[in-house]
Amino acid sequence: MRASKHGGVGGGGVAENNRGISGHVYTLHQRLSHALSLGTRYYDEKELKWKCTDIEIQRHVVRSIAAFLDSVLGDTVHHPLVKDSVPQIVGALIWILQYKSGAVLSMAINVVVKLFNTLPDSVLRQYILDLSLPLLSLLSFHQLEVAVSCATALNIVLSSLSVRQEKQAWEMLKETKTVVCIITNMESFSAETMPIDYFQEMAYLLSAILWRWPLFRYLVWNDSILMKLLESLHVKPNLSVKVAVLKLYSSIGLCGNGAKKLLENGEALVQTMVHCMDSSHSPFRVEGFRLAQCLAADQQGCLRLTKLCCEPLVKAIVCGMNRRNCHSGKVSTDHMSLLVGACRLALITRWAGDHHSYFWKLGIDKVLLDLVLENFQKHPSQHLLSVEEQISMAQEGLNANFLLVLRPYVWDILGWLATHHEEGFNLYMHGNELHINILITCACLAFVESIRKGRQIYQNDIIHTCRNESASRAVLMMMYSPCKYIASKTRFVLSEVLKPNGKEYLKHLLHSINYTSSGDDIGLPRILPTAVYMVGLTCYLGLPHYRKQVIKGDGMKIVLAFLKWCLSNHIHIKRQSFAPHLNIEKSCCCECTEEWEGKDVLFLYGLWALAQLVHKTGSVRNSQDMLSGELNDKEAQLVSILEEIRNETSTYGPRWYAAYILSHFGFYGFPSKLGKRIGKALNMEEDTDMQLILANGESLNVHSVLLAIRCPSLLPPDEFPCDKKTSGDMSPNDADKLSGKLRKEVRLSAHVDCQALQRLLEYAYFGYLEAGNELVKKLKPLAKCCKLQPLLQLLGRKSPKWGTPVPSSDLAPALGPLGQHFSLAFGEGASRDIILEAKATELMCWTCTVCSLSVPHMHVHKFILRSSSDYLRAMFQSGMQESHSRIIRLPVSFEAMIKLVEWFYTDRLPKPSSGCVWDNMDTEEKIYELQPYVELCSLAELWLLEEVQDACFGVIVTCMDSARVLSIKLIQIAARFSLWKLAEVAAEYLAPLFCKLRDSGDLEELDEFLIDMVRAASVRLSQRGG
Repeated sequence: MRASKHGGVGGGGVAENNRGISGHVYTLHQRLSHALSLGTRYYDEKELKWKCTDIEIQRHVVRSIAAFLDSVLGDTVHHPLVKDSVPQIVGALIWILQYKSGAVLSMAINVVVKLFNTLPDSVLRQYILDLSLPLLSLLSFHQLEVAVSCATALNIVLSSLSVRQEKQAWEMLKETKTVVCIITNMESFSAETMPIDYFQEMAYLLSAILWRWPLFRYLVWNDSILMKLLESLHVKPNLSVKVAVLKLYSSIGLCGNGAKKLLENGEALVQTMVHCMDSSHSPFRVEGFRLAQCLAADQQGCLRLTKLCCEPLVKAIVCGMNRRNCHSGKVSTDHMSLLVGACRLALITRWAGDHHSYFWKLGIDKVLLDLVLENFQKHPSQHLLSVEEQISMAQEGLNANFLLVLRPYVWDILGWLATHHEEGFNLYMHGNELHINILITCACLAFVESIRKGRQIYQNDIIHTCRNESASRAVLMMMYSPCKYIASKTRFVLSEVLKPNGKEYLKHLLHSINYTSSGDDIGLPRILPTAVYMVGLTCYLGLPHYRKQVIKGDGMKIVLAFLKWCLSNHIHIKRQSFAPHLNIEKSCCCECTEEWEGKDVLFLYGLWALAQLVHKTGSVRNSQDMLSGELNDKEAQLVSILEEIRNETSTYGPRWYAAYILSHFGFYGFPSKLGKRIGKALNMEEDTDMQLILANGESLNVHSVLLAIRCPSLLPPDEFPCDKKTSGDMSPNDADKLSGKLRKEVRLSAHVDCQALQRLLEYAYFGYLEAGNELVKKLKPLAKCCKLQPLLQLLGRKSPKWGTPVPSSDLAPALGPLGQHFSLAFGEGASRDIILEAKATELMCWTCTVCSLSVPHMHVHKFILRSSSDYLRAMFQSGMQESHSRIIRLPVSFEAMIKLVEWFYTDRLPKPSSGCVWDNMDTEEKIYELQPYVELCSLAELWLLEEVQDACFGVIVTCMDSARVLSIKLIQIAARFSLWKLAEVAAEYLAPLFCKLRDSGDLEELDEFLIDMVRAASVRLSQRGG
């Protein structure tokens, strides 16, 4: 017999089409076909649909579908008979779900679950959206059993979506307000009257939606009622509820704003999370680790987390990484998930902090070694092994390729632990020597293997190269570790491992780097091995006997060519691009500071190598000679490259290494735009309020508030409170004491050299200085006395310490108590302060702690305004009435004025809200956010502040690009301020919408001139074929 395409019975060909299925399956299919036929009808004489309001028939069909699916096992799911049945099954289920009969709904939803659990995604994918829509409408069904089943089904159905379907599904979820519905359901939950699985399934569904569609996260973390409910539930003893809450928290924490919200009052949450991480139940532990990864995704999150719960957190991580905790002796799939989660969280070692000492104390070295070598603990008398025997044992263990998926984590963790190792921390005290020695040996072997295989590696073997990069980087960081034991041991072992073929491998490295620098290939397959080669070269430079070979092989020329290649090709790449284990999937709204290498990891590796060449070989002339004469061509080229990297890149690591190398040429510090502006005030007598008087009677006029921020130790100690609080921590009482003790004249010690003091003041004002060797000798004790650690480090030509931030030129503390009271300390100084007064609004109530003005205003410093604006400088010097007035009235709102003042003091223009906060604003709220930038555009044009104008313009255009609907409001505001360039841009954004806006009547808001502007932009667009 043969089944027809619609489930009917055919003629003699049935046996052939029925081949591969049992008679039982065929019988159940026949019954299903008969049941479906009871509700199948032709509509409009064309389309065949299933539609039946009879509850008994619906129940009969659902049962027939369930019975048929129960019989479909193994390879039967791919049989044509099964596949051909799917359209009719799905059609019937959709109708039954839409009909919403409580008597049959639970059965039908359970069959949907069975359908997706039985048949492969490839068969069902085209029906996912059609099935999801009726399920979404049932989430708030009055029967709790139906709602729970519906949430379970949706969780399964949505997990089968393809990437292509995500946008359509998002639109559907948005239109049906699914997230709001789930939140409402959860907020109505009562443990006393409702089943616990109601909350669990809703939480699981919401978590799945937030994980896949980041834009919904705001609705959850911004709902205070729901957040309070979750806060009350995660401390309950029910473990399944804890898991559901932690899973939801993990999805919320993928949003940077959501993670901050979770940590606001996070002590109880963190305790629960760590408790789950330390639990004996694997699912609880995995969820705990996932949440911790989200909360510690950046340095600030890590610091907050470790401040709340440091030792227990580290203990849970180390315990989670311990594969010996697996009772079966083998690493199961669940245990592997736990190991990966724990290793990923252990990457918090990339930031310095108290947690490092706990990692060492809790035996992280032993745990790491156990993840690299499967049977290390079985080797007897390891303490008695020679270096050669240790190398042999380590090589044998590495050859077993044990837990390769964890290897990048292990190498990174080892490297970070070595980098942030405290110099005074004693490895012997904690019994770490043996394990560290073997780990170093393993890393060195992996490093050499990466170079050896690099000669044969296929460029598309990204995974292998990523693993090589992690191992090579670990060796690099151990070689230059602050811990002398780790650094010396790594150099010794690496030298031993390199003995057979080290020189040959070095030639290959130099050749490969040179080849890359001379080509035009800037794709990832070329960049990735080059990064490994540059790390390798830097490691070689740490070994004296190979350093000579690098110099003979034109190493300096090759490294310089590499840096020029990176600059000329604008190669900016983050390490995460070729180290995928560092990425957190689906994260959003992360305003975290970049890693120390940031998006310029190639620069960092190249500069690290160059620093070793310059510092160790003494390959530059005396800085005194260079400053007094001309730089030769090679030196000038090198300085030019280094200055471009130091001044133009935003990443701390490359900037520090560029500055470190430049210190060998007599250039010290970090120039900045703000420093260049404020530096003008150093040689201006106007507005100075303090004299520094040397022992020989010479004096220098300075601005006390600037020294109080950038070089406070230059002022007499008794002029500051005993506890030396910063301006942010200073109380009004402290400020009053401070203002009463300051003197206008400060007499300096006879040991202070005038020329050295002048250079030090240049550093305080400009952020950098130039000095020859003789002057450096005089500057060192002065910089040490003034506690200018970054300058002292450069003067001493000490290698940069990983993670050290670039010294800030920020003068924002001058806007707080410190700045105000330094100004008010002098009678004449007070008159030099300026008040910027904003436009008053009816709704704004204003009080000031400094003066009695009742309108919105800010107290600022005249020398900062004078240095920042040619317009204001001319006004102050004009002799007109405005030049003597203490009040400058600005034609902008207070919000705009705050942004302008912040730029004056920090060279940063505050950004508007972004991410999910911006996306969830309505049009009026977004316009309110952008209005100050439009006002500043206009004022900046008047005050000749081109940088401010460009920055504001960029902010506005970026926001219009994300929401074109804003353009119709912004074009009107731009016209009101006569900002015609901005109005033209807004017209360009409105051009594609011109016909739609005209037909809807929205253009009627604009005057004729602006309508013509938009029409002209639309015509230009059509002429371009847009």
